[in-house]
Amino acid sequence: MIQLKRIYDEPSEDDGCRVLVDRLWPRGVAKADAALDEWCKAVAPSDELRNWFHEDVEDRWRDFRRKYAEQLREESDELDRLARLADDPGLTLLTATKDRERNHTVVLKDVLEGKG
Repeated sequence: MIQLKRIYDEPSEDDGCRVLVDRLWPRGVAKADAALDEWCKAVAPSDELRNWFHEDVEDRWRDFRRKYAEQLREESDELDRLARLADDPGLTLLTATKDRERNHTVVLKDVLEGKG
C-alpha cells in the first residue's frame, strides 16, 4: 500500500515506512522532528524538470507526468526498493509540495504501482 502525504501532516500508525522524496529539504521542518525513515533524493524530479513544471503547473501537468516517468525509469534500483517497502510494511511518500493533486508523488506512486 502506498500513501501520499505532505511532510507537514501528522504521522500516523498506518504510515508504514515514511520516505521524503523531495530533492530539497522542506522549510520549517527540523530533521529531528520529521519522523522519517529515509530521504530518497534519487527519485525526485531533476531541478531542471521541477523548475520547468513550476512555471506553469496547470498547462504542463500532462507533459510533466510523461517526462518524470521517463526520468524514474533511470532509477530502477531505487524504484524496486521502494516497491518492496510498499508491500511490507507499507509506504508513505512525503513531499513539501502544497498541491496534493498535481505533484511528483502522484506520478511516482503510479509508476510504483505499475500504472505510469
